[in-house]
Amino acid sequence: MTIQEKALVLCSGGVDSTTLLAGAVARFGAENVYALSISYGQRHIREIEAARVVAAHYGVEQRFLDLGAIFADSACSLLAHSDEAVPTGAYGEQQEAAEGGVVSTYVPFRNGLFLSSAASMALSLGCSVVLYGAHHDDWAGAAYPDCSPAFVEAMAAAIAEGTGGELRLEAPFVTWSKADIVAEGLTLGVPYELTWSCYEGGAAPCGACATCIDRAAAFAANHIEDPALKG
Repeated sequence: MTIQEKALVLCSGGVDSTTLLAGAVARFGAENVYALSISYGQRHIREIEAARVVAAHYGVEQRFLDLGAIFADSACSLLAHSDEAVPTGAYGEQQEAAEGGVVSTYVPFRNGLFLSSAASMALSLGCSVVLYGAHHDDWAGAAYPDCSPAFVEAMAAAIAEGTGGELRLEAPFVTWSKADIVAEGLTLGVPYELTWSCYEGGAAPCGACATCIDRAAAFAANHIEDPALKG
């Protein structure tokens, strides 16, 4: 008798994790998928609200964690307590201004913390795989070093070792562009109108932050208007 695997998906409510969730549901069945959404003291709750709506759309059980206290002393511009403004312009421009360093929206080792927490929860829920939506455009140029292939490989090894081989980490998009992810999502019928990517929490995406710019370019590359912009 074959035992059906269960999966836990890190679900932020954005394009990448929603596409990942759609693929997980197609692969494992909604009844075998958990969506984990994490608050980290971010500037707004729009992404958590989007994650909630997305999880409901796919009929998966959703869990929540609040890890904001860990970043209380960070000046990262994505955090609600930060005095730093969210920068505008593409990531490449921001890295040039930072002389090749990480961008100001990098939350210190956030994804390492998320994956460690996800691994513990996944084991408790009887899952055998954690799915993580890191992709090429986030680590190219080291804008977000905790999205890189080297980081994913290191975390995958740590999770496998630390769980006695009971749990594995998969990041199927780590070499993909965001345009590739949107193309995959379109074949899966992902409801991108339900997702939220903007670093600001207004009524509509700002269109000027790096993630808005990347998102717009990904949909344009697929010759489609971003459904989220249609309301």
